[in-house]
Amino acid sequence: MNSLKPDRLKTRADFLRAQRGVRKSTASLTLEVCQTPETAAKPGRFRMGFTASRKVGGAVERNRAKRRLREAARRLLPLSGRQCTDYVLVARPATLTRPFEALLKDLAAALVAAHVKLGNGERRDDTR
Repeated sequence: MNSLKPDRLKTRADFLRAQRGVRKSTASLTLEVCQTPETAAKPGRFRMGFTASRKVGGAVERNRAKRRLREAARRLLPLSGRQCTDYVLVARPATLTRPFEALLKDLAAALVAAHVKLGNGERRDDTR
């Protein structure tokens, strides 16, 4: 399997679009997945973003949670992700305390479930 290259989601509009897509929650994270818009799609690439609300904790805890999510995504998404797809990983309070191997398993399970629900990769309409 070829390894995909990541790009980062940076604008609020991109995060909001992912929120309207497929959402899968596990004990330690929530994964939001949607197709990349035609104007931003690049072959062989996917986009990813990370967020943590104040429910996770203060700034130090939120940053630590996002670092853990970034590392998990760095390990799994290039091999398990789909090109022209946006992924947003949302930290949950358990993101901080869950063992890293369990965090990886949670992300892998969420990816499989989200890809099944997203379908076979056909580009769909962004309107709901």
